Amino acid sequence: EVQLVESGGGLVQAGGSLRLSCAASGFTFDAYAIGWFRQAPGKKREGVSSISNRDGDTYYADSVRGRATISGDNAKNTVYLQMNNLNAEDTAVYYCAAGAIRSSGRVSFDYWGQGTQVTVSS
Repeated sequence: EVQLVESGGGLVQAGGSLRLSCAASGFTFDAYAIGWFRQAPGKKREGVSSISNRDGDTYYADSVRGRATISGDNAKNTVYLQMNNLNAEDTAVYYCAAGAIRSSGRVSFDYWGQGTQVTVSS
């Protein structure tokens, strides 16, 4: 059974930092990509960042590039998202998702965690 468990969310002041963790189990970790998504009230879900556990390729949305760093620990089957200089627009529920890396290189994020709330106070 595939399981993704997020942790590390919470309340932080503007300008502060958080490190989100996504602990994965139930699949071959290094054959998958892990993505971080977020959804704020009344807004569409947004892809924030992703990492290929196969080769370490990363992606960042423009909204977080330069403030976020995604990393993976294949030994612990865990992916981290370090976010710095947080602002009110970062307030959202953050979800991690996993998807198998296809031969084309494309990923379909088929498995999702339960989410962790990040609230940035100004």
